[in-house]
Amino acid sequence: MAYYRPPGPPPDPALVRSLTQQQQEMRQRVRHEPLAHEPRLIAGCDSSFPTPDTILSVFVVLKFPSLELVEKVYNYGPVDMPYVPGFLSFREAPNVIHAFAKLEHKPDVIMVDGHGIAHPRRMGIAAHLGVLLDMPTFGVAKQKLTGIFTEPGIERGSSEPLLDTKSGELIGEVIRSKDKVLPLFVSPGHRCDQATATRLTLACLKGYKLPEPTRLADYWAEEFKQEVR
Repeated sequence: MAYYRPPGPPPDPALVRSLTQQQQEMRQRVRHEPLAHEPRLIAGCDSSFPTPDTILSVFVVLKFPSLELVEKVYNYGPVDMPYVPGFLSFREAPNVIHAFAKLEHKPDVIMVDGHGIAHPRRMGIAAHLGVLLDMPTFGVAKQKLTGIFTEPGIERGSSEPLLDTKSGELIGEVIRSKDKVLPLFVSPGHRCDQATATRLTLACLKGYKLPEPTRLADYWAEEFKQEVR
């Protein structure tokens, strides 16, 4: 996800308390489990902010394992919530859900450009969306949000665990998706486990740093921006 981080005063403490409570309640609903069956359709999801007050969310749906593009949709709308660090999923999720509703082909699993449980309160955008949609989801992020790890080997496919800084709990995997490029941070969201998230990420690589679902979602986001400008 491409986040807009506007300058401004500190967030309202009451809002932060409310959002924290909501995340804690949603966290209790998160389940980590293998998929019920091998996916036939896999979606990629990405959001960006064309202006400080608007958001564009994109879904692409691909056949699996061929990765043939089946469908692409977007939703463009206003952003009602202010920027609050650590709670960006609340800023994005409403528009993402509007985009999801436009899909004619419902996927078996959603790969989200962002984090799953690799988040300080275990509720990154992939986990957040998974709970709201009651869909299997996992996150593939380009930057670390929290945790510690050992740098993986420089070869494609090398990986190392991403661990909680305090507890040592496994919260994701750090994966080298292409030789000698910066790694990706993969973590389960909802109704998906780490092994599945890692396996699907590797299965969706086609020579680029990003796996095809999120790479194409990002590509089409740039194309769709031309339509809304």
